[in-house]
Amino acid sequence: MTSAPPAPATYDELRSLIAQRHRALPGRLRQIAEFVLDHPTDVALGTVAEVAERTGVQPSAIVRFAHAIGFNGFSDMQQVFRSRLIAGVAPSYKSRLARMRADEKSDLGRRPGAVLNRFVNEAHAALDTLRDAISEPDIEASIAILARARDIYLLGLGGSYPVVAHLAYVLRKLGRRVVVLDGIGGSIGEQSHAATGEDALIAVSFRNYYPDTARLFPELVARGVPAIAITDSLLGPITEGASVVFEIHDMPEPALRTLVAPMCLVQAIAVGLSLTDE
Repeated sequence: MTSAPPAPATYDELRSLIAQRHRALPGRLRQIAEFVLDHPTDVALGTVAEVAERTGVQPSAIVRFAHAIGFNGFSDMQQVFRSRLIAGVAPSYKSRLARMRADEKSDLGRRPGAVLNRFVNEAHAALDTLRDAISEPDIEASIAILARARDIYLLGLGGSYPVVAHLAYVLRKLGRRVVVLDGIGGSIGEQSHAATGEDALIAVSFRNYYPDTARLFPELVARGVPAIAITDSLLGPITEGASVVFEIHDMPEPALRTLVAPMCLVQAIAVGLSLTDE
């Protein structure tokens, strides 16, 4: 009789395990998986009853979820989330968000200058989080994928389109062959039909995930196109099969999603790619 695999010891191991098992979990446990990855600080600091209430399930379901991913119970799983806080990985924007919400309740907080200040603060917080969340090996792996590519396909529709449009501009300035999958005229299938394993794909999608992005991404991965995903959750529709996944969280309840972080990330990748040509 084989023993069960050990429970994940670190938060990164836990996130990877949840992402791997997500689709195989029953519906209620999938719901919990999505909540704990989206709200790790709440899991670290809350009781099992509080986490269950926030998730919309019974406390017993939270315990079943902990068992499903290898823990003896909720407390054991919670220790991994707490280790994330102790290590200083908790989102740095928590205190800023509280201040911004207080400012919004005042008359001064509704003035145009204060609105600008809010967006600037959100952008600063997003960049601070990006710096802590993105690993150098992932950036290097992305650059290596793009350096080998014949053509670089860019997929990002709806609110994500400005990111790929800017990336296309930079890559073309650097002499790279780029195909933007913008779907103009309903032609996204025709735009992508020539993509093969000799090319590369960068896909960008955040909640609420654009349907055409979610549909086309797995099709290209199935064709063997090496893919780099930029998204806000390991459980999103453009992560499975990706060679590299960059997970960029947004501010909780933002007025608008700030694109500063993904813009900065793609610029870093593009400039890093240019250095390989020197």
